[in-house]
Amino acid sequence: MSAPDAQVAVVTGGAGGLGEFIVRRLHAEGYRVAVADVDDAAALTAELDSTGATARGYLVDVRDRAALQRLLADVVTDFGGVQVLVNNAARTQATPLLEITPEELDAVMAVNFTGTFTACQVFGAHFADQGYGRIVNMASLAGQNGGTATGGHYASSKGAIMSATKVFARELAPRGVTVNAVSPGPQDSPMVRSIVGEDALDSFAKSVPVGRLGDPAFIARMVALLVSPDAASVTGACWDANGGLYLR
Repeated sequence: MSAPDAQVAVVTGGAGGLGEFIVRRLHAEGYRVAVADVDDAAALTAELDSTGATARGYLVDVRDRAALQRLLADVVTDFGGVQVLVNNAARTQATPLLEITPEELDAVMAVNFTGTFTACQVFGAHFADQGYGRIVNMASLAGQNGGTATGGHYASSKGAIMSATKVFARELAPRGVTVNAVSPGPQDSPMVRSIVGEDALDSFAKSVPVGRLGDPAFIARMVALLVSPDAASVTGACWDANGGLYLR
């Protein structure tokens, strides 16, 4: 499939990790991609398109509403419009539950939940005005089962994202905007490897019912499917990819 008329997709937290997989997938399918991150995305965007015509980086802190508003304005100016938002920016800290400080709780929630909620407001209003849009929020297995290897604040933020997805889906559906979530389980990624530890990785993978960690490239394919124009009848959904760790 390819993006019709070179639609524009904004991916927060797109400079690395799972976000980079999503950026690469969308770009490969013909989307022009705006990579929004607190880290410099210049190397990634230059690799995708050195001219900046189909891939550009934007330094953005999703905790800042004004920064998200500027992002929207800049992307519309640079690309002529925007039709897709992927809320992927996240902060992960595996602090023991009873040791999480108020400051750390606020910091994780500000990026994971408040950043996602605010971006849905800012971009959702723009999409509603133009009568079309696709929003995908990155949730997590941790938000469904309470978390295992991740911190309680991370799990709580991801659970809140799933609730917010339903709220925005209901509000925006009559105006041509779909809002969905993708909920990955443990992926074969540097983040999971650092949390679990290389020595325990094999045994951890065997604890997954399917006997393996997830593939970030497949998660990116799920996102690409949900943001496509063909996904018009899917909204308020949460697509799971957790290897059988959470069944519903």
